[in-house]
Amino acid sequence: MKTALITGASSGIGKELAYCFAKDGIHLVLSARSNETLTEIAQDIQSKFGVKVSVFVADLTAHNQAHNIWQYCQDNQISIQYLINNAGFGDTGLFENTDMIKNERMIQLNITALTELCRLFIPNMKAAGFGKILNVASTAAFQPGPTMAVYFATKSYVLSFSEAINNELNGTGVSVTALCPGPTETKFAEAAGFKSDGIFDSKKKFPSAKEVAEFGYKALQKGKSVAIHGTINYIQANASRFFPRNWVVKITRFMMG
Repeated sequence: MKTALITGASSGIGKELAYCFAKDGIHLVLSARSNETLTEIAQDIQSKFGVKVSVFVADLTAHNQAHNIWQYCQDNQISIQYLINNAGFGDTGLFENTDMIKNERMIQLNITALTELCRLFIPNMKAAGFGKILNVASTAAFQPGPTMAVYFATKSYVLSFSEAINNELNGTGVSVTALCPGPTETKFAEAAGFKSDGIFDSKKKFPSAKEVAEFGYKALQKGKSVAIHGTINYIQANASRFFPRNWVVKITRFMMG
């Protein structure tokens, strides 16, 4: 029986992905910072779908936590066939005014922990001849992002890194998919400090976390390299290649308000 490891599984896209896997009879290892929330989700999934759900509480903004998750799986003889790197957060404001400690935590979570988890789990996947990795990037990955400079840069890394290792793993039975959603109905905007009249205007209708999760799950199972959710997002993401980069930066700054 296959097992999926999902980080950032306590809410939003990560939580909805857990239900996607459970519906297909895939066991789960759920990780996030909140033990109470994870336990509630685990109990609900187990009662509805009858799959085994393990919970490992970890704050991936801290060093060594990615290794601790891997060690937990090793110690409990849990073989991971699906790795879902969903945990991440952003911040807003001019870079010169940002909190450097928060920037470091963002880089640790969005880049370092994701990279380490891939490095730790890929060898066993490759040896088994099967594995699928979903790295949650963003449409932010396709251009620089004034007023969210560090966040956009981390997501650019996720996209580039995912495409590169997916190519390296071609023919091994292991694939890597970069999921690139646009603005979504999650707690991301609130945590990042967006104003209600900005890009996450409360009057706008955004895709639900469930919609994005189901889209990402299908793309993962198909082994797609890059999956951009939404037609408009797809057009905007790819359009940036046809304009001078200084234009792209100015347009992004305008859109960010």
